[in-house]
Amino acid sequence: MQLSKVLSLDCTKSAVPCSSKKRALELISEIAAAHLDQNPQPLFECMLNREKLGTTGIGNGIAIPHGRISNSDHAIAILIQCQDPIDFDAIDGQPIDLLFALLVPEEQCKEHLSTLASMAEKLGNKKVCKQLRNATTDQELYNILIDEE
Repeated sequence: MQLSKVLSLDCTKSAVPCSSKKRALELISEIAAAHLDQNPQPLFECMLNREKLGTTGIGNGIAIPHGRISNSDHAIAILIQCQDPIDFDAIDGQPIDLLFALLVPEEQCKEHLSTLASMAEKLGNKKVCKQLRNATTDQELYNILIDEE
């Protein structure tokens, strides 16, 4: 699936002041809830429950929180560039500053595994990560990811 089908400009946020893992997940939930016209609390809880199974901090300053949502028929992605790196219990023990979240309808999980995989691959590209970290606007962040498709 193309990233532009799940990530929109209004779900791409640059230089977000974020103090903790919990706050990052709350912000992601709030952005997604506004876009999906849902209550943010269940979205937050689904990502928090996923984190309890094991961190989604994949290392190199990157986290890919994700979860299953109900009451929606389409997936949504949120990209956040943190103003300052935060502790996220990443597998390499390093703080993270780039979060790519993916929330998918419960019945579409298999279809979106490839979206998660392609995002992990894209964020594994040091050039792309450097560009994302140097981006100064939401539009610039969005363009970096979408232009790579």
